[in-house]
Amino acid sequence: MSALRLLGLPKLGLPLRAAGTAARVGRSRPFPPPPPRRAMSRYITEERGLPGSDQYRLYFKTTAGHYISPFHDIPLKTESKEAVFNMVVEVPRWTNAKMEIATKEPLNPIKQDIKKGKLRYVANIFPHKGYIWNYGALPQTWEDPHHKDTTTNCCGDNDPIDVCEIGSKVRARGEIIQVKILGILALIDEDETDWKLIAISVDDPEASKFHNIDDVRKHKPSYLEATLDWFRLYKVPDGKPENKFAFNGEFKDKDFALQVIESVHKHWKALLHKKADGGDINCVNVQVCDSPFCCSEEEARSIVQSASTAVNEDSNSKEDEDIHRWHFIKK
Repeated sequence: MSALRLLGLPKLGLPLRAAGTAARVGRSRPFPPPPPRRAMSRYITEERGLPGSDQYRLYFKTTAGHYISPFHDIPLKTESKEAVFNMVVEVPRWTNAKMEIATKEPLNPIKQDIKKGKLRYVANIFPHKGYIWNYGALPQTWEDPHHKDTTTNCCGDNDPIDVCEIGSKVRARGEIIQVKILGILALIDEDETDWKLIAISVDDPEASKFHNIDDVRKHKPSYLEATLDWFRLYKVPDGKPENKFAFNGEFKDKDFALQVIESVHKHWKALLHKKADGGDINCVNVQVCDSPFCCSEEEARSIVQSASTAVNEDSNSKEDEDIHRWHFIKK
């Protein structure tokens, strides 16, 4: 095998040709065709506004440059025959900013959550720094706030279902990764069911070791206990009581988790077809063609441009207020 192939130079920036075409360097053999594209390669992100500000938004686009909704347009499942799901990464591991899909905004960009007029950051729960997993959501799912779950006896929290990805890599905000589901935890947050899926990315070096929740106990001892403690305590530094759990904090297995995913996917379908009351949830999408909320690619682009114009005007207004305040203090 040539040194070039051992070094894997195509991954270091050399342009890849179409599958099957030869790419020769000197007398070396042609590079093999690139592997099948994963879900991540089908999407790119675009930042608008300054990170760490209330105007920051992370929009999603196809590689063709068309804006989409990460909530509604990214498929729940991958094209794999296995039970592999797409995950939208909202918060990279070890970070504190509480980023989330903006479910009430058109095209649902990622933004930082705000409470009482301030940007939200989770506290460090000793001995951890920030979120202890890559945190995000499964697209095309919705925990219906009007539907009482028969197993938890609480209604949904009005969001896509959350995912804790436990792999070894620190993922990027807005990254779309393929995960296999291992189990689930039922957090009860202010009398609402807030499911937390436990998953691992299929491209993780140790993914082949994990098939169910018991494998997490075996190969990552104390990780589930740390997860339970984190969710129980993360709001306490803000003056709130400890969170509670259904099933006495027991992690349910993969089969149970898959049933929950099927349920919240059905609720999302009802939402997108006006068969459920979504309240302020924004259902505008580009690729769910049979949905009454489906818009054209041109309309989606106009939505983003209009939102960005409004943000710029708001930012300029705040700058004018700051300048006026500075002059007043100076006088």
